[in-house]
Amino acid sequence: MEGIIEMNQVSKTFKDKKAVNNLSFCIEKGSIVAILGPNGAGKTTALSMMLGLLDPTEGDIKIFGKHPKDQAVREKTGAMLQEVSIMDRLKVKEVLDLIRSYYPQPMDMNVLIRLTGLAESDLKRFAEKLSGGQKRNLGYALAMAGNPDLLFFDEPTVGLDITARRRFWESVRELAGQGKTILFTTHYLQEADDAADRILLFHRGSLVADGTPEEIKSRIVKRSVSFLARQEGPRLREILKTLPVLSDFYDKEGRIYVNTENTDLVLETIFAEKLEVRDIRIDQGRLDEAFEQLTISQEEAV
Repeated sequence: MEGIIEMNQVSKTFKDKKAVNNLSFCIEKGSIVAILGPNGAGKTTALSMMLGLLDPTEGDIKIFGKHPKDQAVREKTGAMLQEVSIMDRLKVKEVLDLIRSYYPQPMDMNVLIRLTGLAESDLKRFAEKLSGGQKRNLGYALAMAGNPDLLFFDEPTVGLDITARRRFWESVRELAGQGKTILFTTHYLQEADDAADRILLFHRGSLVADGTPEEIKSRIVKRSVSFLARQEGPRLREILKTLPVLSDFYDKEGRIYVNTENTDLVLETIFAEKLEVRDIRIDQGRLDEAFEQLTISQEEAV
């Protein structure tokens, strides 16, 4: 696969603080990649270096095989950062027309409006009069105005309602299906779990995990099988204690949870023993649990 972004032993130091520490990874064409990490993990600094807004202290960055500041790279790149700066006294359509005019092959205006959910009435309004959510939609439209092959989104859905968030991620998947590459940061871990093909987990400027959401969860988080007792009482729990496969259990919100690395074996045991249970569910683990365990383990290592 074609490597769109290549980071080779990249570090960034501000005075005596190393914000990014020896990052190396390659992002392939058409992928949706999430960068996760707690505040101060180096996510925005890494994005800024990939965009050419900051120069690395050490290491090498290639975008489309070129320096991030190369004109050919800029023409194929779009970005929506956390703060969207919009020119005053221009209407939304005027702003979009202006930004589109800077690119050799801009995105069709009708396609741009459809993807971002901007209404006809929004196009006629002065940009500074838009609500917070509308400004985020405009920021998304500006990022795509040049019909880029690579898109950077820094906390893209902050300030958006549920409908707007769903529309945003549907459009992102459509863009990835066209071969465009998307890199985003988010504090909404469920979004990363649902949308990303790959997750890069940062902590204290270093890359501590790299893989699909399922790979990260399967390496870190134990799965569980949960169920309800058909008749409440101590008898079922006493039986569970005698069965090694089911003995690691706990109660939570009225359900009994069995921790396991082999959900199939747990289910086989439940049916073989004809246990009096109902409403059986399998929990594959959550990304927030993996996130917490990885960052805590890194703190302990330090």
